[in-house]
Amino acid sequence: MASVKVYNIEGKEVGSIELNDSVFGVEINEHLVHMAVVSHLANKRQGTQSAKTRSEVSGGGRKPWRQKGTGHARQGSIRAPQWKGGGVVFAPKPRDYSFKMNRKEKSAAVKSALTSRVSENKIYVMDEISLDEIKTKKVQAMLDALKIGKALIVLDKKDDKVILSARNIPTVRTALFNTINVYDILKYDTLVITKDAVAQIEEVYA
Repeated sequence: MASVKVYNIEGKEVGSIELNDSVFGVEINEHLVHMAVVSHLANKRQGTQSAKTRSEVSGGGRKPWRQKGTGHARQGSIRAPQWKGGGVVFAPKPRDYSFKMNRKEKSAAVKSALTSRVSENKIYVMDEISLDEIKTKKVQAMLDALKIGKALIVLDKKDDKVILSARNIPTVRTALFNTINVYDILKYDTLVITKDAVAQIEEVYA
């Protein structure tokens, strides 16, 4: 089992914790990690883009000039794709881009992403993250004390004071232990996670 240091909100070391190898020490499956990221981004796409094909553009019902004898190239409609105001050849239409991954694949991808953070020493375990008021400065001070820039803060329970305090920092995102995903773990290079959230993640994914 990997042993990592535990810090308090002032950034001081207050102990250590053993991480479960079945969650934080698995063999990294790059294929599933890539699939999870592609799936996450695909599922976020609205898929509402639309353009008209030549059959949907109004006008162009008659042949603009006779077939031969004008000196022009032959044309059948002023709404053909080569005309200004004509239809689009392969027009995009509303569609669903999402695709599903199996539950076991999702789980393996999350564990691979968590393991990558441990192996790169980019995980900081906090004894707790709690604030007595909504204050962005306090969250920023915690990150500065730990010398962290871009971070995903994982909480064990919903805490509006922490969530609202961190919301104004563009390089920080907060998430609950049961809403973490591979994309966010990889996007925010450092994982800041409470000790209780570690226990709950191990319970869910072990």
